[in-house]
Amino acid sequence: MEGLLLYKLIILFMLDRTNYTMTNSIISDFVIGKGYTNLFNLHESLSELIDKDFISTYTIRDTIHYKITNLGEEALSFFENRLPYAIKQDILEYLKAEKINIKNESEIYADYFFNDSNWYTVQCVIKDRKETLVDIKFDVPTKSQAETICNNWRTKSSDIYSYLVNQLWTAE
Repeated sequence: MEGLLLYKLIILFMLDRTNYTMTNSIISDFVIGKGYTNLFNLHESLSELIDKDFISTYTIRDTIHYKITNLGEEALSFFENRLPYAIKQDILEYLKAEKINIKNESEIYADYFFNDSNWYTVQCVIKDRKETLVDIKFDVPTKSQAETICNNWRTKSSDIYSYLVNQLWTAE
């Protein structure tokens, strides 16, 4: 099998077998960590999949998130039989072992941008698959504050979510 075709099928299969987006680090951890290819070939495969609209991307704080598109699912359905069974099993085992990390990377995130009021708007999000549980936006005066909030969100989001629910749910 042509090398790049194999790498593309691995990527599509990975994205198809999870309900979450995946970051470059998660994909490369598997593909390179298992010795299937090198970083150059992986990035070339990702670029071609994006160019053909087989996967879509969005960026959160300099981290690219990948998601399979309907066109990618269709392409995978035609060529999945060319992906060796052993590789499929490796992927499924990896996804099972890394489920919490994949979920955390794709469902708990924060980002910021400079707004028209010359402040920084911070957005902190918690999702559960396709449902948004929390989406908080607020303004802070400095970039440093915005970065600190974003950096702390992943580790503190669960406590903050619990606090908000408890505070808003209890009657006074």
